[in-house]
Amino acid sequence: MQKLITFKKANISFSEKGKGAAIVLIHGFLENSNMWKNCIAELSKRNRVIAVDLLGHGGSDSLGYVHSMDLFAESIEAVLKHLRIRKCILIGHSLGGYVALAFAEKHPQKTKGLCLMNSTSNEDDAERKKLRTRANKMIKDNFVNMVRMSFTNLFDEKSKELFKTEMKAALKEALQTSIQGYIAGQEGMIIRPNRNFVLAKSTFKKLIIIGKKDPVLNFENSLVEASISGSEVVVFPNGHMSHIENKKELNIALTGFVKNCLKSN
Repeated sequence: MQKLITFKKANISFSEKGKGAAIVLIHGFLENSNMWKNCIAELSKRNRVIAVDLLGHGGSDSLGYVHSMDLFAESIEAVLKHLRIRKCILIGHSLGGYVALAFAEKHPQKTKGLCLMNSTSNEDDAERKKLRTRANKMIKDNFVNMVRMSFTNLFDEKSKELFKTEMKAALKEALQTSIQGYIAGQEGMIIRPNRNFVLAKSTFKKLIIIGKKDPVLNFENSLVEASISGSEVVVFPNGHMSHIENKKELNIALTGFVKNCLKSN
């Protein structure tokens, strides 16, 4: 069941399930908290799991036309404050990972662990920024086609065949994202800074989940990032959408990561 809080005059939608250590699940661009349903079912058996709809996604409102990673992180903090949660383990998919890093930079004392799932602490390169800017110029007149293209490009060719049903359902969710939410999210990702130092200097547990065939993130670069930052690594054989392409393996990896985080605290 979704709940609402007010953040800077905007509604923020979230869900919570289970009891125990707090785990915050943060979805990616053109997704919402529904993407985590399989993970929630497993993780909530022994933990309190909070899944938040980011600004402009799912049941959450937009705030202007630039959703910076810091603004997203502030909305996460508002939910945690409402729930009186002092410490948590953060798990972020893609955009959600960027948000988790922004949160951890500002609140290291509240962070027990951080998992970047198909995500990175690196900033966008020049080409990616150009692509995002171009997409924002085109989105108003080509919303459905642009979202469909952006979404399907996250899967490798084999996955597109194997997970047709799951892709269709996830695309339906993606198309519910507002144009304003799309633009604001892209603008926020364009201006996001490099946060390698957040991982490198942190004392909490860190996990980077990598898709070997990820069409968005370079596999070798992700391995280097994990090595330099001292992060644990889990490699899956597929692409960018581990919650669809590697459901069982993802649950095993996340459950193990949570246990490690709780052992060290």
